[in-house]
Amino acid sequence: MPSVRAPGDVLVHLRRARDHIDRHYRDPVDLDTVAAIAGLSKYHFLRMFRLAYGRTPGVYLSERRVERAQDLLRTSNLTVTEVCFAVGFSSLGSFSGRFRQITGETPSAYQRRYAESGAPRIPGCYVFMWGLAERADGEAGPGARTATQEKPGRAGDG
Repeated sequence: MPSVRAPGDVLVHLRRARDHIDRHYRDPVDLDTVAAIAGLSKYHFLRMFRLAYGRTPGVYLSERRVERAQDLLRTSNLTVTEVCFAVGFSSLGSFSGRFRQITGETPSAYQRRYAESGAPRIPGCYVFMWGLAERADGEAGPGARTATQEKPGRAGDG
C-alpha cells in the first residue's frame, strides 16, 4: 500500500505555519490564525498538517512547550509552576499531565533528577529578562524606538 503524503506545493505553507508555532509557542495559538498563515482553510490545514507531520497542530504545540519546559527545568531555578506559565500552559494540571505523557515522569521528578547533577542553575530572573528581550525584539518592527531612544539628551537625538 503506498504511503499518503502532503503535496509538495503545500509543504512550504505548512512549514511557514509550523515555524510560526515554534516562534510563538508561549502565546495562545489558534487554528484559524495558523491556517491563515499557511493560506489554507482551517480544516484543510488540519488535515494536511497531520498528514505531513503525523500530529495535529495542537499536539505539535504542546510538544514544543514541553520541550522548552524540559530545558527550563534542567537549567534554571524556576519552580514547576513558573515554568508551566513561562512556556504557555494556562493550567498546572494540564501541563503536568502532558509533561508526564510525553516524558514518562512528572515535571518535579524531572527537575529533581537534573538538580542532583550539581550543574549550575540559571537564575529565573535572567530567564524572564531574556524572554522579555526576545519578545520585544520580535514585536518591534523596523524603526521601533526604545525608551532610551525617546529620552531627551541621549545619543542619537541630535
